[in-house]
Amino acid sequence: MIAYATVGAADMTASMAFYDAVLGVLGAKRFHSGEGFAGYQGEDGQPILWVCQPFDKQPARAGNGIMIGFRAQSRAAVDAFHAAALDAGGSSEGAPGVREGMNPVFYAAYVRDCDGNKLCAFVRK
Repeated sequence: MIAYATVGAADMTASMAFYDAVLGVLGAKRFHSGEGFAGYQGEDGQPILWVCQPFDKQPARAGNGIMIGFRAQSRAAVDAFHAAALDAGGSSEGAPGVREGMNPVFYAAYVRDCDGNKLCAFVRK
């Protein structure tokens, strides 16, 4: 149903380094970039995320209550996502682990990027 999502970035160099690392461990890659934007796609070739400087030239800021979730292939990939985010300058919003009360089992990690955008990687195993 959702074709793609975008997040704002204040520093494109830092943001591309962050998303190259974090999405790379999930099997996605940057497929396009230009001045002020970068696009990432999954292994199926479909765009999943655009990182861009805001069109209105106002400061990039994270939305309160907004989060983007990415499917992972394994718990190891969720762990790698979390580690890559921290190594690339992000912060933890929840270490990898099973989230109780979810059926089927929901193994997830939560992070924030350099601009405060909240991301999740999860697997249902």
